[in-house]
Amino acid sequence: MPYAIRAEGLEKRFGETLALDGVSLAAEPGTVLGVLGPNGAGKTTTTRILATLTAPTAGRAEVGGYDVVAEAHRVRRLVGLTGQYAGVDEMLTGFENLLLLGRLVGMPRRAARARAAELLDRFRLTEAGERAAKTYSGGMRRRLDLAASLVARPRVLFLDEPTTGLDPRSRGDLWDVVRELTGDGVTVLLTTQYLEEADQLADDLVVIDRGRVIADGPPEQLKAQVGGQVLEVAPVRAADREAVARIVGELAGAAPEVGEALVSAPVSDPAVLTAVVRRLDDAGITVGEMSLRKASLDEVFLALTGHRAEETAATDEQETEEVPA
Repeated sequence: MPYAIRAEGLEKRFGETLALDGVSLAAEPGTVLGVLGPNGAGKTTTTRILATLTAPTAGRAEVGGYDVVAEAHRVRRLVGLTGQYAGVDEMLTGFENLLLLGRLVGMPRRAARARAAELLDRFRLTEAGERAAKTYSGGMRRRLDLAASLVARPRVLFLDEPTTGLDPRSRGDLWDVVRELTGDGVTVLLTTQYLEEADQLADDLVVIDRGRVIADGPPEQLKAQVGGQVLEVAPVRAADREAVARIVGELAGAAPEVGEALVSAPVSDPAVLTAVVRRLDDAGITVGEMSLRKASLDEVFLALTGHRAEETAATDEQETEEVPA
């Protein structure tokens, strides 16, 4: 089966800055490829190259089987893009925004009006369709922006941190939309620094840090790389946390993380739980809570990079990026 998205060895320089350093990735049709990393990792630059908004310094990429540089005009007919911030015209109504886009992509007026009405209904914006977009809430604007990216019925959709700044309910609404789209056969490339979002939506993940791919594969496979499970222990007395950390670290064979209440460490053998219970009992340490759970993607990212995904670096957006003619 041909890939809907495929990139090999992408590099991008902005002056002396190497924003991408050999990024390779692939997505099959009708799936969600999550591109995970902190601000400045190179996610947005990768998306802009795949969407033909900027050219790579080296490497190559195809979308829908077309080269994003040599056949950029063909790629643009296949894709939709939603960025981190809503790109709709605030002075126009929701309906007018979608109608205008429909006309710009060559739809007859009647077809453009029908498509605008269809998308307003799909994104629960029909009642607000005649209001200026500037009166919309953040979640409504984001839904309108996503609707705008779907006017031309793209086969591939790029979502660059689409839920940035949204409340949990609005974020969940967009997750539902993404699931509907892939159910219709649309391929989605989703960049995000929200670990829960990637876990909820992605069929496969590419983890990027400082312009390089440091891991890829299905979420469960990546979780297995840090032991697959995490042991958490909460001693009753705060004074016992250091002793608990020492015991957990020795038996788990990994440096534990000590929080305000919990001591946690990745483990590969569930039998470690029993061994820890015995050692704590021998040491006379009373435990208020103990559990063994699956590793989270946040812990995967921490294990792979040494820092959490929420930690920020210099932005990978560059004002000097050129849009191909």
